[in-house]
Order: sequence, then C-alpha cells, then structure tokens
Amino acid sequence: MLNLAHFLDVTANKYPDATAIIMDDRKLTYAEVAQAAHRVANALKAKGIGRGDKVAMMIPNTPHFPIIYYGILQAGAAVVPVNVLYQHFEIEHYLRDSEASAFFAFQSFEEEARKAFQNVPSCKHFVVVGPMTWLDTPEVGENFMHLMMASEPEFDTVQTNSEDTAILLYTSGTTGSPKGAVLTHFNMFFNAYYCSKEITQASPGDVTLATLPLFHSFGQTCVMNASIMGGATMTMLPRFETAKAMEVIARDNVSLIALVPTMYFFILSVPNWQDYDFSSLKVAVSGGAALPGDVHRRFKERYGLCILEGYGLSETSPVASFTLFGEEVRVGSIGKPIWGVDMRIMRDDSSFAEVDEPGEIVIRGHNVMKGYYNRPDATREAVVNDWFHTGDIGKRDQDGYFYIVDRKKDLIIRGGMNIYPREIEEVLYAHPKVLEAAVVGVPDESRGEEVKVYVSPKEGEKLTPDDVMNFLKERMAKYKWPKEVEILNQLPKGPTGKILKRELKVMAAAQAEE
Repeated sequence: MLNLAHFLDVTANKYPDATAIIMDDRKLTYAEVAQAAHRVANALKAKGIGRGDKVAMMIPNTPHFPIIYYGILQAGAAVVPVNVLYQHFEIEHYLRDSEASAFFAFQSFEEEARKAFQNVPSCKHFVVVGPMTWLDTPEVGENFMHLMMASEPEFDTVQTNSEDTAILLYTSGTTGSPKGAVLTHFNMFFNAYYCSKEITQASPGDVTLATLPLFHSFGQTCVMNASIMGGATMTMLPRFETAKAMEVIARDNVSLIALVPTMYFFILSVPNWQDYDFSSLKVAVSGGAALPGDVHRRFKERYGLCILEGYGLSETSPVASFTLFGEEVRVGSIGKPIWGVDMRIMRDDSSFAEVDEPGEIVIRGHNVMKGYYNRPDATREAVVNDWFHTGDIGKRDQDGYFYIVDRKKDLIIRGGMNIYPREIEEVLYAHPKVLEAAVVGVPDESRGEEVKVYVSPKEGEKLTPDDVMNFLKERMAKYKWPKEVEILNQLPKGPTGKILKRELKVMAAAQAEE
C-alpha cells in the first residue's frame, strides 16, 4: 500500500515544530500543515468523496496549495491541478474530461472558476478558497474556512495502492484538446524521493524558493514534494517578480532554487544585483526549456554556482534525466537518465541510434505515466512496446550525456510555459471572420520565444489585429496571448494546400531583423 501524502505525516511526526511554509510574515509548522490537510480530507470524506474520485484545484503558490493537495490524496482521491491563468472555457474542459467530483478555486480566480463549474453539472461541489473572512458567503459554493472549521484535525490516511491514480496532469501534446496524464502514487512518490535525495538534496534547515507554479509538474515534484519529503522549508511566492524573488532569497536565506531559464535571465539582468545577498544558495536547478549557455556561464561567474539542468515531461512525473550535484556539468546537456529510468535515442525504424546520432528521445521506467485518462488511442500512440515517445529530438554523447537537438514541431516555450499552437488555432477558427489561421513561435531574448499569429479573413470580411486579439483574450489564458497578430490576404501553402509554417517563421525572422 502506498499513498503519496503519507510522507507529509512522516515529516510532521519527525519535525512537528519545524517551519514547513513561509509566506511573507506568516509561518506554518509541519504539524499545522498536516492538521490542516487532515481537515480537508475529513471534509471530502463527509461529502462522500474518496478512493477513485477526482478533485480539481485552481490554487496559486500559497499555503492553501499543499494543504488541499495532500488533503485530497489523504482522502484517497486523485488531484487535478488547474492552471490558475485559465479562462472558464479552458477550466471547463479539465472539469468535464477528468470527471471531477469537486473543485477548490482561489478567490482571486473565482469568477472564471464559477462559470466553468456551473457549466459542468457532473461536478457537484465548489469551494472558494483564499483571503476570505468567516462571514463571507460565496455567490456559489462554500467558504473554505467554514469547511475547515467544521472538520476534525485528525485523519487516518486512506491506504491506496501504488498503482492507483494520484494526479491527473493535463498536457496538450501537439494536437487536439489537453489530455490528462495519469500518474500513480508510485510515479509521483519515487520521482519526488529521487529529487529530494539526489538532485536538490533537501533536508531540515534548507529553505526552498517555491515560485515555480505548483500546478505544474516541475514545481510539484522538484519543489513541493521534494522539500516536504526532506523536511525543508518552502518560502512561497505566488507570482515570479524578479526583485521580489531576489528579496525573498536574501531575506529567508534560501538554499535551493528551481527555476526556468527565463527567471535566471531576469535575475541576471537586474542592475543592482549586489543589493541582494545570495550567499545562502547551495543548489540551483533549471528545467522546462533549454538553458542558454550564456545564462549558465554568467550565473556561475556571478554567484559561483553551476546551474544543474534536467529534462522531463508531465507524462514522466516529470524528471527523466538530470545532471546531479557533484557530477561534471556539460553546458547544453540535460544530463543522464535518473536511476531506474532508461532513456534512448530511437530512429524512425524503431532501432536505436549510435552515439551523437540524432533521433527521437524515448523513455521507459518507474516515472512513465499509466496512460492518458480515457484516451486509449492516444496512449497507444504515445507508448509503444513500453517506450514513451516524447516527440523531442535529441542525441547522446559517448559518456552517456543527453542533449536536446529539436522539439516537437509546433511547441512554443515562452518563459518556461508550454504553448501548443493547435490550441490557439482552434480558438481562432471559431472567429466568424477568420478563414485560415497559423500560430508560430518567434525568438525572444528574455522569454526564449514569443507567440505570433497569422490569419486571413473570409472573402468580403474586414479583420484587424485588435479584433483577433480581443477574441483570444476572452477565451484563453494570458500567457498564451500572442505578442503580435498579422493579417494576410492568404497564408502560404504547399502543393497539397497545407499551410507552410516554415515560411511564416522565416517571414517573422526577417521582419524582426528590419
């Protein structure tokens, strides 16, 4: 029997008075976090929610996130994390597709969350969380404080099996609507255990900066789960703001940071960086996108630390490879496969490539998902003969270090956030005046890539960039909004009528140089 949430109780029993979470001037001990999670579990049990059920949560990086997350797991249910930037159209898909029974939403995002909840009748319970008072009554649903105060602080964690579903992490892939990667208790437990012991080496006395979104697999495993498993303290920052993050690192003597490359870039761009004391830092890790060699070099020169780079996907819990602390750091490498994970480079004919020969990165091991929720065809396409096909192109050197050569064809990584052009294009095609649409990534110094939209209008229709932008803003999360919209009479096509995105990228690059 195994439940991912069990280690919260283990750590709380061992270090009950140690600080688990810092949120500016507020501190919570491990005993307080564990008791609060127990209250959530009791509240869910009272609603008849338990093993086999799904519970969605749209919560930012505040103490509420781990409390609700572990409470759901302790009740035996599976967690469905929802991106806090999403609009109600996007949230609806998560609730409906996951068959969520309940939905916890932070007060700041209550309006969009409520609209989604009201459009999904199968989701029976809506709880509003956040800076509310005891007297506040939400327009729809329940007040989280009422729920907590009505529940007991002791709970006997439901003993789930290692192969039971713990988390449904939604990922879009290259086509279609987002799919839920089904991650088991063992998937998530062992990935966090490895991160805690071998990558961040989190232990009592360490302080981890929790600014990576915890609804994302990187933040969940490498920051929250790894820190709590190791008995470290998390200092939480709901939104990455460069000066604030640097202030928190100095104020709380942060020793472990896990960031995406864009965050490192912004830190290195601060002119008064000497005003922030980073001497407490011991480990700096990066993931989510390729780390530029220049960022790696400058960070080491300034702070004396080599950034350790890794690789993974939602479908792999997420860590698949890493450069471990104390190992040789090869700039541009995503390291070697972690223990128990087999990573290879596969040719198109399913044979394995030689050293330095590019091919698709395929993965098998304890970290690979059980499959996509209710998507057997998509699962069969992604996992072939036990090998998970990442769609990413890489190579391996003679010493076993892996390198990313190229990515899934259309994926755009903007500031560490994955953006799938197909999602945006599907929204664009719903515009009554749009005939054709294409979305491409264009290089950007600070964020790695930016989103550019090309559309052509239907015959006789007039269309402006503002028309398109406003249409998108009403229907999707801000981080997916394009930096630029360009209207063309017609989009470039090949002989079969397929839109040639390569030509659009060349066009965009030429315009950027002008």
